[in-house]
Amino acid sequence: MNSLGSLRRALGFVSTFGRAIPSALRFGPDRRIDFSDALAEHFQRRPDRPALISESSRMTWGELDRFANRVANWALGQGLERGDVVALLMENRAEYVATWLGLSRVGVVTALLNTHLTGDRLAHCIREAGTSRLIVGSELAEAAASVLPELAARPEILLAPFDAEADAKAATLFESTPFDEACEAAGEGAVPERVRAARRGGDGLFYIYTSGTTGLPKAARVSHSKAMIAAVGCWKFQSLTPADRLYCCLPLYHSAGGMLATGGILMAGGTLVTARKFSASRFWSDCVQHEITAIQYIGELCRYLLNSPPHPDENRHRIRTAMGNGLRPEVWGPFVERFKIPRIVEFYGATEGNMMLLNHEGRVGAVGYLPSVLQKAQGIRIARFDVVEEEVVRGEDGLCVAADFDEPGELLIKINATQRFEGYTNEEASKKKILTDVFEQGDAYFRTGDLLRVDRDGYFYFVDRIGDTFRWKGENVSTNEVAEVLSVEQGVEEANVYGVEVPGTDGRAGMAALVATDDFDLESFGRRVEQELAFYARPLFVRLLPQMEITGTFKHRKVDLVKEGFDPARIGDPIYYRDPEKSCYVPLDPIAFDRITRGEIRV
Repeated sequence: MNSLGSLRRALGFVSTFGRAIPSALRFGPDRRIDFSDALAEHFQRRPDRPALISESSRMTWGELDRFANRVANWALGQGLERGDVVALLMENRAEYVATWLGLSRVGVVTALLNTHLTGDRLAHCIREAGTSRLIVGSELAEAAASVLPELAARPEILLAPFDAEADAKAATLFESTPFDEACEAAGEGAVPERVRAARRGGDGLFYIYTSGTTGLPKAARVSHSKAMIAAVGCWKFQSLTPADRLYCCLPLYHSAGGMLATGGILMAGGTLVTARKFSASRFWSDCVQHEITAIQYIGELCRYLLNSPPHPDENRHRIRTAMGNGLRPEVWGPFVERFKIPRIVEFYGATEGNMMLLNHEGRVGAVGYLPSVLQKAQGIRIARFDVVEEEVVRGEDGLCVAADFDEPGELLIKINATQRFEGYTNEEASKKKILTDVFEQGDAYFRTGDLLRVDRDGYFYFVDRIGDTFRWKGENVSTNEVAEVLSVEQGVEEANVYGVEVPGTDGRAGMAALVATDDFDLESFGRRVEQELAFYARPLFVRLLPQMEITGTFKHRKVDLVKEGFDPARIGDPIYYRDPEKSCYVPLDPIAFDRITRGEIRV
């Protein structure tokens, strides 16, 4: 370890961290402040500068302020009070941000609904919010109509216009109140001081839902304080200014796009440019057209861009910084080199978490950096973990055992006055995320549910989700690390690795679901598996998919793949197994499947 380099990194981090502290201290949960207060200077100083640009609309800072006031006054006229909840179902557009900002001015919490959900799953999210009002963009009227039969009590629907065609179609699906007309009638005067005086940083701002990769989504509580502090991190660690324009094609209903990207650029006084959805074919053209200087990414978004044909605008942009999470090492270098991205700020965090990590120096593969002295001070610990029992390891004294350097374990974050765990609307789910008597009797830590490791320099690396890591041949297998190896093989566009049960064996055998191009070669793939993976980590089964099922935030869904297993009678996709005698992958037919399940073929 280079001690001089370590000192330089620590001082650089502390310097940036120190610049963020004054802003963060203003946003304490007991302070009289809300998100609009944090933006007050920009409303006053740059009313004619663009704040929000979307495909269908745009707003200057002055227009954003007035729109938010109209929404706030509508809410007051409806008798809504501090702590009440209104659900929002709308695609990415300027009105999305302006609506939740307006509701927040009178203490109303906005439940940010996933625009990809319909029917019973969307109805579940509305029930979790406990709301009787639903603001719907007319572009999503069909999704809103699909939930009405699933709800015992129908919410009042406020329809936000999108275009003439969408508005006309929505009118045929259900009765609704025109949201824009109701807000116009309410007026754009400032929120009364008696209402503002009651506001606190710890008041609720959002309900943001988990992606539901392993079950029904849960609504995480997000306060003004938490959202503003996260936004400060995005702002300060990227050195964003009023001259910056940040492009976000991630959904605004999730924390990456809706809290970090949106909050960071608005805190800086810059301009947020949104797309309705991600498009690899138009990504770079959008960035050039709107003179984008910063982008928010998800790792798989970067992979899609990297797998796309060359684009004439991919090196004509002005992007100087990119912030996001999930950028795998095998994508990181090629992405930066091909698209000439000067700076990557990778972060680690969870919507419901009480702190996030930032890799401000761009070390490839690291999800965060924190000098050891700050790790201890802030209670950022990695505990040794038993992947079979799916529980932290405790010593004879009943306390958790700290993992060694570079040893994977569960990341735990201490819960205290400055690192609050705000939980879910479901209290039972909240309790499951808290671990007590961890390193001292009586202490409490937030369970991230993720396996990470930290090196001696203070860099953190993501290993796997708890439950995704499985045990085979007496060894722990990280699905994330295996997927990284498989993804660099020619012809592999996406790799999703998971464990499946094989009768008569202990643990779970590795299986890889791949999305592959025409130049994918199974023999070459098999050689890479043989050469680069330990025997216990080699996938025994390979399934070729036409496309990968993902969540709205580009996370791979595993739950259905695990349930379907490797039975060719249940699966229409091509499946192969690693023949132990030939040491290569061969087609898995019903006869081979029966022999494997009876133990005649020893996998």
